[in-house]
Amino acid sequence: MRRHRPDMVLLGSILALLGIGFVMVYSSSAVRGYILFDDPYHFLKMEVLWIILGLGAMALSMLVDLRLLRRFAKPILFIAIALLIAVKIPGVGRRVNGADRWIGLGPLSIQPSEVIKLSMVLVMAHLLALEPHKIQSFRKGVLPILGLLGVIAGLIMLQPDLGTTLVIAATAFFMLIAAGARATHIGSLIGIGLGLVVASIVAAPYRMRRIFAFLDPWADPLGKGYQTIQALLALGPGGLFGLGLGQSRQKFLYLPENHTDFIFAMIGEELGFVGASLVILLFFLFAWRGFRVAMRAPDPFMGFLAVGLTAMVAIQAMINMGVVSGVLPVTGITLPFISYGGTSLVFTMLGVGVLLNISREVR
Repeated sequence: MRRHRPDMVLLGSILALLGIGFVMVYSSSAVRGYILFDDPYHFLKMEVLWIILGLGAMALSMLVDLRLLRRFAKPILFIAIALLIAVKIPGVGRRVNGADRWIGLGPLSIQPSEVIKLSMVLVMAHLLALEPHKIQSFRKGVLPILGLLGVIAGLIMLQPDLGTTLVIAATAFFMLIAAGARATHIGSLIGIGLGLVVASIVAAPYRMRRIFAFLDPWADPLGKGYQTIQALLALGPGGLFGLGLGQSRQKFLYLPENHTDFIFAMIGEELGFVGASLVILLFFLFAWRGFRVAMRAPDPFMGFLAVGLTAMVAIQAMINMGVVSGVLPVTGITLPFISYGGTSLVFTMLGVGVLLNISREVR
C-alpha cells in the first residue's frame, strides 16, 4: 500500500503543545532551578534533552513497520510487566515521595508505568483485531482482556499510582466500545470499576484525606488542601489574558509541582483564560484528528491502536486539567506534551509517532 504524508493537523497540534510546554517549563521552573541548583536554566536544559529524545522517538515510530510492531506486541508487554515488578526490588527501584514508581539508571530514572500504558494499548489492539466477533462474548472476548487489565492495574496500584491506573482503565474502556462490546458488558465493567476505585480510596487513609480535601480544601489549607488552593490562587488572578509570560507569583515555591503536575495552573496564571483555552482547544484538535485517523484506518488493528493512543493522551490531559482546576481530587499525573518530565514525555511522543504512522496509511 502506498504511504502518504502524516496528518499535518494532528502533527501541528502535537508540535504546538510541545512548544507551549517548552516555554512554560522554563517560565515555571526558573525560580526553582535558581534556588535549588543556582541555575535558572537547570530544568530547561533537561527538558531540551527530553524533547530531543522525544522527537527522535516520534520520528522513529513514524517509520516503523506497524505489522512488525504487532508481531512483537506480547514480548513488549512482558518486558513492561517485568519492569513494573522491578520497581519493588531493593537497589533497582527508586522511591520518591513514598511511591515506588521509578527505576534508577544513574542520574536518570525510568517510569515503567509509562511503558505499560503503550504496551497495554498495543496488545489490546492486537487481541481485539485477532477475532473481532469474540468481543460479543463476555467469557471469550471481554474476560481475557479484563484479566490482563487486572494484573497490570494491580501491579501499578502496588506502587501506588491510582492516576495511571485510571488512565489505563479508561483507555481500555474506550477501546472495548470501539470494538463493539455489548452495552450490558460495558455497564457491568463501569460498575465494577467504580466499586474498585471506591474500595481503593477507602482502603488508603491518605486517599480518603485527599477526597475530603477535594470536597473542602479550606478545611485543611496548610495540609491536604494546600495544593488545590494554591492552584486556584494561580488560575483566578490570571483573568482573561493573564499576568504576562514570566510574571507568575505562585512559581516562587508557593505551588508545589508547578512545573510538572500543576503546570496548567501556571498557564492560567501567566496566559489567562485565553492561554488555557488555547491548550484545551489543541487537545480537542488532537483528539478529533486522532479519532478521525482511527475511523479511516486500513485495518482493524490500526483502527483499535489509533483509538487507544488517542484516548490515552486525551484522558490523561482531561484528568490533569480537572485536578488543577479543582474539578477532580488531586492525583499525580502529568499534562501530556507540556509538563516537565522524562519518561512521560518520551513515551508519549513514541505513542503519537505510532498514531502519525497510522495516519500515513490513511488515504
